[in-house]
Formats: sequence, structure tokens, C-alpha cells
Amino acid sequence: KDVESKFWATYKKVSNEYDDDFLERANDDMAIILTFAGLFSAVNSTFIVGMQPNPADTTNVLMLQLIKIVAEGPNAVNDINSLSSSTGYSSSTVWMQTLAYASLAFSVLAAFGAVMGKQW
Repeated sequence: KDVESKFWATYKKVSNEYDDDFLERANDDMAIILTFAGLFSAVNSTFIVGMQPNPADTTNVLMLQLIKIVAEGPNAVNDINSLSSSTGYSSSTVWMQTLAYASLAFSVLAAFGAVMGKQW
């Protein structure tokens, strides 16, 4: 029994060292993934905000319409069709925004996975 207990004591010591080293490396890797996912999400969000249409354009057109009504009186005929529609996006813009939102979603998912891995 002495040989068996010595074997298992040595096995436990070696396996604990291996497991501790493995967990430390995995924890460091997840911290790196979490950092890069957070940085990528911040940069990606900035690009997404930059791709959005300028709401000031519609506001300016509406303000001009109001000024025209005030200047010409309430009976003035206003062409509502002259207002620019913000729903007319080109297909390339739609694709770029779709890819940007998808990459943001995957980045947040990677960060979530890293947080769950670190807490496990």
C-alpha cells in the first residue's frame, strides 16, 4: 500500500500543478479576449454612429417649411413631397450597417463568453 499511496500523492501533486497552470493560462487568455472585445465594440460603435443619417437635415427642411408658412400665411400651399425621406438607403449602406451591427453583436457575444469563462 505504501507504493500505491506514494503514486497517488505524486499524481495529485503533478495534476494540481498542471491544472493550476492550465487555469492561469486560460484566465489570462480570457482577460485578453475581454479587453480586445471591449475595444473592438467601442470602435465599432463609433463607426455605426458615424454611418447614421444626419437628423439635422430633416429638421432644417421642416424649419424652412414652418418659416414659409409663417411668411406666406396659413393659406399657403405647401408641397409635403419635397421633404426628404430618411428611408431611402442604398443597398451598399444597408449591407455596411448590417455587417457593422453583426460584428458588434459577435463582439459583445465574445465578451459575454469571456466573462462567463472567467466566472466559471
